[in-house]
Amino acid sequence: MTTHPSYLKHHFLIAMPHMADPNFGHTLIYLVEHNAEGAMGLVVNRPSGLNLADVLEQLRPDQMPPVTCREVPIYTGGPVQTDRGFVLHPAGSHYQATLTLGSLSLSTSQDSLFAIADGRGPQRFLVALGYAGWEAGQIEAEIAENAWLSCPADPDILFDLPAGERLDAAAASLGVNLGLLSSQVGHA
Repeated sequence: MTTHPSYLKHHFLIAMPHMADPNFGHTLIYLVEHNAEGAMGLVVNRPSGLNLADVLEQLRPDQMPPVTCREVPIYTGGPVQTDRGFVLHPAGSHYQATLTLGSLSLSTSQDSLFAIADGRGPQRFLVALGYAGWEAGQIEAEIAENAWLSCPADPDILFDLPAGERLDAAAASLGVNLGLLSSQVGHA
């Protein structure tokens, strides 16, 4: 009997309290892809300090962004290609570069940002710059070392909760209170 590896596409990765890597400490990651070649995900709880208006001013310098765009945070999606934008949104809206991930889609083309700014885009979305990437077997090894917990992704956590509540809400979906876990690694 052959066992097939279990892949975590469309799952959250929940950083354990002892995660020392500054790129990933206290993060919640949505895994866009996970297969035999590796994984790609977006940090979904770390606002960058930029907003959609800041990005649109660079992309369409001749057009003033709608004032509502100042209320749309841009997230730090990860340390790889930090100048590349990603829009995570419910499936159904299609743009020049949209990948359907089941109930969600990932768009990487500027037209998705313009549609959001112009009120023609998806109602629920998350915009990130950069992504997190792992080589083949790397996530599996990190999970085995207790660096991450994983659970199925919940669009309500992703789109409806403030960024600061997402990590604890994802952990709570597993019955885990991260505040009660020690940030020290050791043995009993």
